[in-house]
Amino acid sequence: MALCDEWRTHALTTGPADRVTTEAAISALYRMADRPPPEFTWVDSPRAALRLVPPGPIRNLGRDQEHGVANAIADRWSALRWRLARQLPQRDWTLPWRGDALDGLRAGRAPAEIAETHLLEPLRGLVRDRVAGFVRAELGETVGLCWYGQHESDWIAWLEVYAALGDLSPSAEDRAELDLWAVLARSCGWWWPREGRCVVSERPVAVHLEPGEDPRPHHASGPAVAYGDGFALHAWHGTRVPAWVIEDPTPERIAAERNAEVRRCAVERLGWAEFIDGAGLVLVGTAPDPGNDGHELRLYDQPPDWGPHQRLLVTVNGSVERDGTRRRYGLRVPAWFDDPVDAAAWTYGLTGAQYALLVRRT
Repeated sequence: MALCDEWRTHALTTGPADRVTTEAAISALYRMADRPPPEFTWVDSPRAALRLVPPGPIRNLGRDQEHGVANAIADRWSALRWRLARQLPQRDWTLPWRGDALDGLRAGRAPAEIAETHLLEPLRGLVRDRVAGFVRAELGETVGLCWYGQHESDWIAWLEVYAALGDLSPSAEDRAELDLWAVLARSCGWWWPREGRCVVSERPVAVHLEPGEDPRPHHASGPAVAYGDGFALHAWHGTRVPAWVIEDPTPERIAAERNAEVRRCAVERLGWAEFIDGAGLVLVGTAPDPGNDGHELRLYDQPPDWGPHQRLLVTVNGSVERDGTRRRYGLRVPAWFDDPVDAAAWTYGLTGAQYALLVRRT
């Protein structure tokens, strides 16, 4: 647990990079790739780096001179991970333990299984899928062949945990090379190795997550992840959203948004009562939701200036969120619906009578 907490902390660390340590580690990787140490260019964010390093393909199959060192480092990196992964025991569980970790150990489940499901998978989801994944998505372009620095923490933690459990014993050479990657995960942001020079990004200046054991990027009044030059991404309870959703949600902007998830987040940020009042929605009818016992369907008429005449069905999600609540959605439906049940059924491709027979919808 302490190892995962340590690497989670490194992955989410903000503030200035350790430039001296970073440059020494990258220079060592260059030497392993039979290249002299590069000149270093430091930038404040991955977006600034892409202005200096053309994106290019993820792996350069033509092995041109510009990408030669990047490919050489990538080959060594892949070979290192392959050699270490070969030492790990094969999974001997078909249904991973998802209950309490201590209960799993008492029941005789392998420590490696508990570590994988309760520590490493959540760390991988947070670092690789959410924070780093959101940064890549916000860049909106191919980032080319690069490494993530602090956002490599998930796979490093994976190997370190298995080493601590006694399932991994790297050779001295592999240990030295793995240590270089671990140093970079403690020291810097993303970096792009090229022939003769390396462009390295500083770490974010702010990272905001929702509370809880499995947090997601979230900030109710500003960027969830922000860099020193203004590059930032916004998130609402784990959903990446445009900046206006967090900083200036209005009924007009919400009405113009075509993405239902973004629209839901914007309404939640503004508040459903304020949205309904501010948008001038007129209640057409209400009905108990046959597919979601204890919850109500509400059908509203939309203002004419919202475009093609439609109605808005406000419904509560059938699945419970991790915090025990249920999300409320506003779904656009054709204007000919007067019955909220018929409108809800239409969103599932059913008739009202068919929908009324559902035991529980999702």
